[in-house]
Order: sequence, then C-alpha cells, then structure tokens
Amino acid sequence: MKTVMDDLFDFPSPEKNGINKDDKILSVSQLTRKIRNLLEQRIGEIWVEGEISNLRKQASGHQYFTLKDADAQISCALFRNNARELTFPIEDGQKVQIFGKVSVYGARGNYQIIVELVQDRGIGALQAKFEALKGKLNAQGLFDTANKKTIPPFPHTVCLVTSPTGAALRDMLNVLGRRAPWVKVLVYPVRVQGKGAAEEIAAALQYLASWNSQSKPVINTVVITRGGGSLEDMWPFNEEIVARAISEFNLPLVSAIGHEIDFTISDFVADLRAPTPSAAAELIVPEATDLRNRLEKMSVALQNRALNAIERQADCLDYLSHSALFQEPRRLFSDLEQEIDRTAGQLSISFKNLINENEDLIIELRHQLTRRHPVNRLESVSGEFSVLANRLANAGQVACQSLSERCASAAAALKNLGPGSVLTRGYSITLNAKGELIDSAKSAKPGDRLISKFVDGDVRSTVD
Repeated sequence: MKTVMDDLFDFPSPEKNGINKDDKILSVSQLTRKIRNLLEQRIGEIWVEGEISNLRKQASGHQYFTLKDADAQISCALFRNNARELTFPIEDGQKVQIFGKVSVYGARGNYQIIVELVQDRGIGALQAKFEALKGKLNAQGLFDTANKKTIPPFPHTVCLVTSPTGAALRDMLNVLGRRAPWVKVLVYPVRVQGKGAAEEIAAALQYLASWNSQSKPVINTVVITRGGGSLEDMWPFNEEIVARAISEFNLPLVSAIGHEIDFTISDFVADLRAPTPSAAAELIVPEATDLRNRLEKMSVALQNRALNAIERQADCLDYLSHSALFQEPRRLFSDLEQEIDRTAGQLSISFKNLINENEDLIIELRHQLTRRHPVNRLESVSGEFSVLANRLANAGQVACQSLSERCASAAAALKNLGPGSVLTRGYSITLNAKGELIDSAKSAKPGDRLISKFVDGDVRSTVD
C-alpha cells in the first residue's frame, strides 16, 4: 500500500524496488527543501484567521509573531516592505486575518507563513487590498491636491471613457444634452469590470494623453465612469495600473464611479471626484438655462453701466457747454497772457538782481586782484626789506660799539691785573734759565742762573 509520504515526495521506498537504502538518504537541508517546495506548491498563498501572540518587532523593520486559535498555532513572518503598508499597528491579543504563503524556515525546521497582508477580522480581502494600496499611493504623493489640474468651466469637447452599453453612458449623455447641447461628446469604449478591464482603462488614458497633438478635436475634459455595483465589479478602478495612468495623465480628468457612497482609488487620484455619473455631467458643463440667465443679467448690467457712463459724460458736456470758459474762450487766453506778463516781470527782476549781485562780486574781486597784483606786492615787500635793512645796520653798529667798549674795558682790566702793572710799582719777576717762574727762595739753588724782569729791562744773575 502506498503511503501518504510516498505520494507527497514521489520517490519509491528502498525495500520495494530492491535499491540500497544508502542511495536515497537525504540530508536535513535536502529534506527541508523538499518539504518547503511541497508546501509552497501544494498550499501556496492562503488566508488564515487567528489571534496574534508573541509579537516581536525588530530594529530592521521585520515583525515576527504567532497566529493561534484554541487548538493550534503557526509562526508568521511579516517582512519590512509589507509591514510598511499596514494600515494599522498590530499587537498581541489582536484577532486578524492574514494573507501569505506557507513555507519552511530551514534554520529551525519550522513551517511558517510569509505574511503579505494583515486585516482586522471581518474585513474582506478586497477591502484590505484596497486599504493597503490606498496607503501606499497616498504615501507616494499620488493624492496630493497640489498635483491636481483645474477642470475647465466651459468645455467644448468632453471624452467619456466607459462601457458603450452601460447605464452610466446613457445617464451622462442625457444630462449633457439637456444642460449643454453645444458640447461635443466623444466616447472611448472600454470594459469597466472583469479580467483585463484595468489594462484597457490604462491603455485608453495613455492613448488619449497624445490626442490633442494629433490634429483632432481638442479634448478639454476626460471622464472615467461606470454605474454602481459590488466591490468586485468596480475593482478595475482600484488597480494600481489605473491609478498610475490617471496620475500621469496630462488632461483634466474626472472620476465618476458607482454611487455616492462608493469610493475607489481612481477617485482619490483624479483631479475631481463626482459622486455619480450624472453628477459628473452636471459638474463638468454649465446648465444652459443658468448660463442664459447669467448672460442676460450680465447684459443688463452692461447696458446699465453704458447708460450711466453716457449720462455722466452728457452731464459733463452740459456743464462745460454752459460754463463761462466755454462761452468766452478768450478769457482763457487773457488769463494765460496775464500769467505770462507776471512771469516775464518776475523773470526780468530776477535777471536784474542777478546782474547786480554779479557786478558787486566782480568789483570785490577786482579790488582783491588789485591788492594782490605782483607790482603792488613787490612794492610792499621792498618797503619791508628797506626797514629790515635799516634795522639790521643799526643793530650791527650798536653791536660793534658794545663789543668795542667791552674790549676796551677788558684790556684795561687785563692791564691792571697783568704783571706789567706790578712792575711799574717797583716789583720784579724772577725766572730760571728755562723761563719758569721762581716764586720761592728755596727753589733757587747755588749756581742756578736767574733772570729778573723789571719794568724797564731784564737783569741776569747767578745764585751763590
């Protein structure tokens, strides 16, 4: 009888085929890989519900926890990239539904679930995917109001991207025809539900992005629309490919999907969200009656302004026509002539005053020039030189006379104090042979020759 393990791993038992047991011995790693491949291929991705326990959040951003119920438990690994897309924080004791792939962690030989999506228990899988994609695109800036384009208030050509057989198209054509019959409507047919619908919608937007550069009627506004339905029916408008096509679209775009309570990813990315297709038609074009009333009011207001302006100008003309100036235009010239005369008189007086001031200035400058003329200056300097020369000559004479008197006084004093005056009184001066003065008898020695000077001559002698 074939065992379950034989069927799973699909290799014969050694005993049954007579093969040596050693030929089929597996290493632990080989066995673990076979088990992992089996689980991933036979079970693969799956939804599992349970309670979180033993939650561990790593610095790397990965999160590990155990999912359990009353009878069993299984390990789960939520890696960083998927953890970033969580719309709520998970915690121990929380009951959740997870979506992921069953696999094996070879290092420990434990089977586990590689978690891709976590949602509160009771939230459907599509809703969870919706919330995850919404959070991702919002974080990337696809919903930013700064990137949204303004919808033209008076379009002349509108393009509807929708199913050609849907109720949404009929409703929009009805409203557009009633409100603005002059607006041209182009229909780009696409599938709005089912497999491949998202790709068709994205391709339509990519084609329309270059429409206005192809010498065709210029499109002012594009509307992607469909009627109501289930979340599954409207899912193409929640696909990332459609969201990115809308974000990259270069024309003003309105999203009108389902009923007023329905929201899709396309609504958040589009330049304007309409609650219903009919509401979208009302938003993108003005209502003919309202527009006519506005034009009539503007026409009346314009006429009133024109009439008021004409009346004001008529009053002004009437005033001017009855004014004295209009009746007697020469008065204007008379006033101007008087003003000219007055100005001319002031100008003449100003010129005379200026001339007088300049004449006084010239006279003053002439006097200064005369005083500073080189001839006058030389005469003044010559007189000063004569005075200085006389003063110098007088000073020289006085100085010479003073010096002469001083010399005579000094000569008399020298004469009185000199030895000659002593000799006249009968004294003599004794010198040795060398002419040196002998001022003491002890200085003379026997045999020395002496010279005695008298007032009238010298006497030579020898000391005994």
